[in-house]
Amino acid sequence: MLRYRLLAIDIDGTLVNSRDELTPATRVALSRVAEAGIRIVLATGRRYSRTLPLVEPLGIDVPLVTASGALVKDPLDHRTLYRAEFDQGLLRRTLTIVAEHGFDSIIYADTFSEGFDFYYPRMDVSTRQLAEYLEMNPDCGRHWPQLVSDPPPEIFAGFTMGTQGQMLNLEHALHQGLPRQLHTHVLRSPRYTGFMCEFSADGVTKWSAIHRLAEQWGIGEESICAVGDDVNDIPMIRAAGLGVAMGNAQPQVKAAADWIVSSHDEDGLVQVAQRLLK
Repeated sequence: MLRYRLLAIDIDGTLVNSRDELTPATRVALSRVAEAGIRIVLATGRRYSRTLPLVEPLGIDVPLVTASGALVKDPLDHRTLYRAEFDQGLLRRTLTIVAEHGFDSIIYADTFSEGFDFYYPRMDVSTRQLAEYLEMNPDCGRHWPQLVSDPPPEIFAGFTMGTQGQMLNLEHALHQGLPRQLHTHVLRSPRYTGFMCEFSADGVTKWSAIHRLAEQWGIGEESICAVGDDVNDIPMIRAAGLGVAMGNAQPQVKAAADWIVSSHDEDGLVQVAQRLLK
């Protein structure tokens, strides 16, 4: 009997290397994990549409935990398995604080079937980092001019972008203005030059989504292995039966982990697969 029954894997900095590639060694190792009966879940900060291209190369039936736990979908039929709730009043207050600090927000919606997955308030956004994001994601969003005063319904998460210092200051302001009501983190995707301050309702994390799936499958926390490299991976790394940090992980992620493996450019996930199959 294998000790671990569920493997939760971050994408950027974990599943893919620094060139955004899924290596043959990692793909084969994960196929063996799946063949052994261990469930695999991809848990990422990416939007759903940005995660989909990795599913076919993996060749594994995997649910996708996206937007850092706020949206879970089945890529086979794009069915929504879970969507976090962001109270409209709390969302407006959050967007107002972001705007008062001089930043525009981008907010996520479960609208993949409509051909887009986020809303933005204007094209001439407040920072060059956010402008870069819109330029690199053409036709993925919808213009919503009244985003702060009257946001669209069924929003589950959002973010803004700037320098690391700006985003850390904004994160502090959000928690001061809305204590114990938000979950936030500041990180940088390797795809963009700027740092993101991501926000969702309190309690929404990659771990909350993974735990929900595990309960449905009858899998206990002690039988879950979670692997990641950035701050939005810390809740799942701390809570899982085996929490693993990649060799390229942030220092605070390594501090939270039970085990540190090689980097994403050295196929660190292969080491994880080998341990789970013992």
